[in-house]
Amino acid sequence: QVQLVESGGGSVQAGGSLRLSCAASGRTFSNYAMGWFRRAPGKEREFVAALSRSGDHLYYVNSVKGRFTISRDNAKNTVYLQMNSLQPEDTAVYYCAASVTLTTQALGVNYWGQGTQVTVSS
Repeated sequence: QVQLVESGGGSVQAGGSLRLSCAASGRTFSNYAMGWFRRAPGKEREFVAALSRSGDHLYYVNSVKGRFTISRDNAKNTVYLQMNSLQPEDTAVYYCAASVTLTTQALGVNYWGQGTQVTVSS
């Protein structure tokens, strides 16, 4: 089992920034690819960003490229999502995800965090 706990969500105005953190415990963190997904009100959960176990391979959904940065610190068992230039359409619950194989699909995720709310006002 891997336990994931997100933090760093909140409310910001458009153009602002937030940094989400996800602390992992349980099995060896470096054995898992990590990612972030989000679910906006009334919408399906969607992929946001993913990072390989070593951090060498990164993927982003097109809508966040150039604004969001995913990173990981294997020594701290933590993955981050730096979000800049936030827009109202980024409003969602953001979920941390751990997977044995790097994936951009929710079905491929092995463990989920509980989610953290991000609200961006115009």
